[in-house]
Amino acid sequence: MSPELIQKLVKSYFSSLQMMDAAGWAENFTEDAVIYDPVGNPPSKARENAQAFFGLLSMAFEKLELSQDNVFIAGNGAAVKWTMRGLGKSGKQGITEGISVFEIHESRKIQQVSSYWDDAAMMAQIKG
Repeated sequence: MSPELIQKLVKSYFSSLQMMDAAGWAENFTEDAVIYDPVGNPPSKARENAQAFFGLLSMAFEKLELSQDNVFIAGNGAAVKWTMRGLGKSGKQGITEGISVFEIHESRKIQQVSSYWDDAAMMAQIKG
């Protein structure tokens, strides 16, 4: 699998997340793709739970900005160091950093994402 394809999938994942586009985001995944977000939480089925996931995001955030600070591609996967800036519904700003590890299936879709970050700290920052 080409690094360009992996880069394109990763970019699509982050841009659809930032735009809060649940349908576009779900299209990046295989039918049985699993997400650990963050790692330590129970796994979530990406396609099946996309609408619920984006529903929760839209209840908490007015706006999200995600930058892909560093992308490391190897084999059929990538690790991305990212920064998220969010404007909460409360009007408060939050910022956090994390690393997401992507496994790409031979079908050219994302099979698994494991994200390492402190979601509780981010939510505490934007809390009203």
